[in-house]
Amino acid sequence: MVEEDELVVLLTPERLRSYAGSTGDGRAALRLYEWNMRAAASVMELTGMVEVITRNAFDCELRTWAADRHSTGSWFDVVPLDTRGRSDLSKARVRGGRGGRPPEEHGRVVAELTFGFWRYLVESRYLTTLWTPALHRAFPAGPTDLLTRQREVRRRMQQLHFVRNRAAHHEPIHERDLRRDHDYAIELLGWISPAAAGWAADTTSLRAVLATRPSP
Repeated sequence: MVEEDELVVLLTPERLRSYAGSTGDGRAALRLYEWNMRAAASVMELTGMVEVITRNAFDCELRTWAADRHSTGSWFDVVPLDTRGRSDLSKARVRGGRGGRPPEEHGRVVAELTFGFWRYLVESRYLTTLWTPALHRAFPAGPTDLLTRQREVRRRMQQLHFVRNRAAHHEPIHERDLRRDHDYAIELLGWISPAAAGWAADTTSLRAVLATRPSP
């Protein structure tokens, strides 16, 4: 118990407050904190798969959209972004050129764009400029009605972006409905590709971790 008391001091009671509130016991709070770390790692694993597959699907549709409308240049040069989006893209282009790399190596720039950048592309502000002419095609197996598809894709990406950020910053996620987050991730990938959904479902450790949650 002495060692656990020392860990509580090192982790700080403030950080453990939500865990103690759920368990009512210091030792149980530490066990829940340990479980939360494992759950966070699984969330990062699953949302990482979602991020890579989704951004590549978006990139594919944006390339097609730009080629149909502009004979030269990348979609980076012509995509109608708001101020925040333009800033994010500009920073990614700079980062993609670090270390003497060619600044316009397309794949490097795409990889430098954050999950948040892609998640904002499905917001209503881009409904007529990007979603309807292009981005809805990234989810061919989604809801048939395009407005419904946009709303459902947006909901899933918002939730997955939020829980990913919580997990990445070591914040409590033990009170979230992580089974819903798991299902949102698999469903979103299924709207892009059934093969992607099957791969993620077979690969993710999240469901197994959820089964090991300590009892209150």
